[in-house]
Amino acid sequence: MLGNYEEFKKRVFQLIKLDLNSYKERQMKRRIDALITKNNVKTYSDYIKLIKSDKEKLDEFVNYLTINVSEFYRNPDQWTVLEKEVFPELIKKNGKSLKIWSAACSTGEEPYSLVMCLSKLMPLSNIKIIATDIDKQVIEKARLGLYNEKNVKALPAEFTKKHFTRINDKTLQISSEIKSRVEFKQHDLLKDPYPKDCDIIICRNVMIYFTEEAKRGIYERFNSSLKKECYLFVGSTEQIIQAQELGFKSHKSFFYRKI
Repeated sequence: MLGNYEEFKKRVFQLIKLDLNSYKERQMKRRIDALITKNNVKTYSDYIKLIKSDKEKLDEFVNYLTINVSEFYRNPDQWTVLEKEVFPELIKKNGKSLKIWSAACSTGEEPYSLVMCLSKLMPLSNIKIIATDIDKQVIEKARLGLYNEKNVKALPAEFTKKHFTRINDKTLQISSEIKSRVEFKQHDLLKDPYPKDCDIIICRNVMIYFTEEAKRGIYERFNSSLKKECYLFVGSTEQIIQAQELGFKSHKSFFYRKI
């Protein structure tokens, strides 16, 4: 036995202000236990000592807990709705200086996809995406803009051709013109202040890891961050139950409009 997990959660919060109570316990504990075993540590208490004394091990811990699975144009049909319906409506209503937030952006595929998608509708110089994630390591990877071929498989060929340079037979790098339109910041959805007056918030495939109570709080804060009649774009397994209670109405699958 590794020891008292409840005490471990408290110590983690004291150390890095990450509230493990807001994550689904079974899968989170399984990930943590596997990491502790990998580091040849015998107890939760000893592991806390390790991550307090070794910055690399602390970074490894945060990186391991945050589930980073991403790709460009994930679920392409939803990106078609974004390009053909949602973005044109927002541009017509709010002009060509949209405030767009890609929350829990992982290694950057999503915010960079947003820039490329929007570039079909307006000049690159008009585009600015705020992209945030709790994990400093993935933000650094996102800033580098290096991707494996499998990450770009769903991306329209015109974008791959225009905005990527091949580094070797497996790796591509996104252009500096696209990178310059994204501002990456570290941000914890559970405790940090949210951007205000957003035209659209994209937060996909991360809410599934939170408890119902934590999800509700995040959706309420997303709602406060959006302008009226503007959009929240969620993942394909993240239908919002009782959306109306949270100030949203379903627009199309995976798109919710602030009431």
